[in-house]
Amino acid sequence: MSDVTAMPAPMMGGGEDLAAVQAFLIHEAALLDGQQFERWLDLFAEDGRYWVPASWDQVSPLESVSIHYEDKALLQVRIMRLRHPSTENMHPAPRSMHAVSNVRIETADATELVAASQLLMVDYRLEQQRITAGHCRHRLRRTDQGWKIAEKRVDLLNCDSERGFVRFTIPF
Repeated sequence: MSDVTAMPAPMMGGGEDLAAVQAFLIHEAALLDGQQFERWLDLFAEDGRYWVPASWDQVSPLESVSIHYEDKALLQVRIMRLRHPSTENMHPAPRSMHAVSNVRIETADATELVAASQLLMVDYRLEQQRITAGHCRHRLRRTDQGWKIAEKRVDLLNCDSERGFVRFTIPF
């Protein structure tokens, strides 16, 4: 597990700075790749949500099943379970590489912005390497401490296949 140097979430002034948004998303990916899940969780707002829909163009996480739909408290429980010594799929822990690309700001106002990006994640464990791809949408909220993730949505390309559920078994 590598140590990722802390990078404060930058505050944006009047004009939206695409490079700053991209740096925030790359920092998030580095925390995940470094298995620094507790520090990743600190990027979330107290009411933040993490959502991985189970079908393409799913409108609501509340009206149909999702692969993941978790608030900060449930994410904390998942992290605690991953850290437990008897969690089999973490021994040995998978190694991952998240590549974030095509970052763009879709909407922004004085308190929040929505950033869209594409994700390519490769994970390796027990002689198996898997590739997962998807579209991400982050709703970022400005706070006195910097940006916080109000919602992260990951639309997996293979979300509606049986393998979509199986392949997305690594932590986040």
